[in-house]
Amino acid sequence: MTTGYRELATLLREGIERGDYPPGTTLPKQDEIAATHGVNINTVRKAIAVLEAEGLVDPVRRRGTVVRPRPSMKRLGVERYAKSKWKFGGLVAFAADREASGREWKPTDQTNTVRTIQADKSIAEALGLEEGAKVYERARLVKDGDTPTHTLTSYYNPEHVEGTPLVDPKPGPATRGGGFAVLTLQGFEPDHMTESVHARMPTPDEIETLNLPAGEPVMVLTRRTFTKDDVPIELARGIHAASRFEWSYSFPIPD
Repeated sequence: MTTGYRELATLLREGIERGDYPPGTTLPKQDEIAATHGVNINTVRKAIAVLEAEGLVDPVRRRGTVVRPRPSMKRLGVERYAKSKWKFGGLVAFAADREASGREWKPTDQTNTVRTIQADKSIAEALGLEEGAKVYERARLVKDGDTPTHTLTSYYNPEHVEGTPLVDPKPGPATRGGGFAVLTLQGFEPDHMTESVHARMPTPDEIETLNLPAGEPVMVLTRRTFTKDDVPIELARGIHAASRFEWSYSFPIPD
């Protein structure tokens, strides 16, 4: 018998982690849980609330408490940017992730919104421009079927991309090889980059755009890309639904 909602939450959590309740299945009804563990309904409700706050389960109308799916896709590390993929194979980064995850993709899985804006301080510093300078903003929403997985917004110096497919708002990658292929054709081949990642709770707009369940955080990616001569050619900011990706990195261990 359990003595409190925290202990009950621990037992249910362990059952989920053990696979007693697989992703997408429904936990027993609350009165059944109460009878099984010798507690009252209020204790069960508090325990379920703990699991919801941890992002393990969701309340679904007419179904009950449903165990959330585990990450369905790998987000590759350096491998997703390999030149063999985008320069020679025509495989853009998000499609490389899909391929590594054994999932199909199509160009219309990505939407584009392109506009010119004035660079704020962070954008200007990243691209080596004056604050207030005109830059191109290319915002994408990427879906896996009908499920949004992440947004990615890139900023470019107009001198690098004016008149190219990178400023064309049609759905899908800019070209078969994506934005990096376009930059290469312009004489600005990507050579190295810096990525930083942190987690936070989403904004109301992000909850709506990514169709996030209650309590789910987002992973925030910031990427800066440079040529071999250290010319900054892209600043990108991505917002990823935390439950929809497993972040994977492979690299040699430095001496």
